[in-house]
Amino acid sequence: MASYAQVGRLLGISARFLQPLASSGCQSSRIYWPSQATGVSNRWPQNPVWVVPGRTMFVQTQDTPNPNSLKFLPGRTVLEEGTMDFAGPRDAFCSPLARQLFRIDGVKSVFLGPDFITITKSDETVEWKVIKPDVYAAIMDFFTSGLPVVNEDSKPSADTAPSEEDDEVVAMIKELLDTRIRPTVQEDGGDVLYRGFDDGIVKLKLQGACTSCPSSVVTLKNGIQNMLQFYIPEVEAVEEVKEEDEEAAQA
Repeated sequence: MASYAQVGRLLGISARFLQPLASSGCQSSRIYWPSQATGVSNRWPQNPVWVVPGRTMFVQTQDTPNPNSLKFLPGRTVLEEGTMDFAGPRDAFCSPLARQLFRIDGVKSVFLGPDFITITKSDETVEWKVIKPDVYAAIMDFFTSGLPVVNEDSKPSADTAPSEEDDEVVAMIKELLDTRIRPTVQEDGGDVLYRGFDDGIVKLKLQGACTSCPSSVVTLKNGIQNMLQFYIPEVEAVEEVKEEDEEAAQA
């Protein structure tokens, strides 16, 4: 059995290993893996917590239905209101955070929500274990820099905000989208934007993890369409409006 003096020396060594390296003139990042068991497990948790010693910053990840999209939760407010979708680097001119994330190889799109950031990688050949450390570092560096997430003159689109031109049916559609549907979709790292109602057809645009998700059709038809039809008999169907469709309409 170890003596009290030996135990004390062992604890002293362990404490030194747990101290951050800031005292030696460099900063270090470590991953602390939460454990549900008292023993040592040989299984790595699916969603680790990335902790930086000396900073009150905890970044977690959450899987989405889209295998190419991952939801990052920095533990603080990202957008005060609404959401913003950046399909590519050219769209990120108004967001210093999005511009910084697009500098990472393999990042295809960036989506900003109220308290999360959804990153979509370019394709299946790019592995998350390669991208995630760079995304963690970019998010933590950004939020400690004090820069605004988006420029002051840029605001998220309020597509579901009531308008004087809305009739009763459109007002009900927007209310359902805003209170029942969008919060659920945002839990999966995406969003749904209202794009119009014509001849019984509700036109919606998917963003974030929903954009290229294999189950997006199921979400539209079995989820959103069924709910809208249940509460609003005037709704006959729901159609997705894609980016290229909007560009063609504006041309």
